[in-house]
Amino acid sequence: MNASTLRLGMNLWPPFLFSGIRVREISPDWRRVRVELRMRPWNRNVVGTHFGGNLFAMTDPFRMIPVLQCLGRDYLVWDQASSIEFVKPGRGTVHALFELDDATLDDLRTAAAGGDKVLRWFDTDVIDSQGDVVARVRKQLYVRRKSGR
Repeated sequence: MNASTLRLGMNLWPPFLFSGIRVREISPDWRRVRVELRMRPWNRNVVGTHFGGNLFAMTDPFRMIPVLQCLGRDYLVWDQASSIEFVKPGRGTVHALFELDDATLDDLRTAAAGGDKVLRWFDTDVIDSQGDVVARVRKQLYVRRKSGR
């Protein structure tokens, strides 16, 4: 699957579509993903701010998928653990940017070269339209080179 097809599919996927989550960009090389969440009457919590589950959902697959795509079929890549810290109430449109560089991919390849599992933490901030951090998300990926390859 190419990046633009995945972007379209994710934007039509009911859990994202109905919660106001939009994938705005997936670069063709899988190195950059930008996701946003717009405030809607149906995605507000009881105090009128973004529902925390939506803030978390908007970040969920966007560390694993780019790493998986960039490393290729010789690797297993899974989400191992995650956490979210709510920093301030989210209102209006918020976004998250995920970037993946060559150094990170090289580190993962080197660490997994012997077939051992590699656990790597990635941090992402959810930002509001004023540039303030609304939430900090940590994702731990499991990476392992497949045996026999």
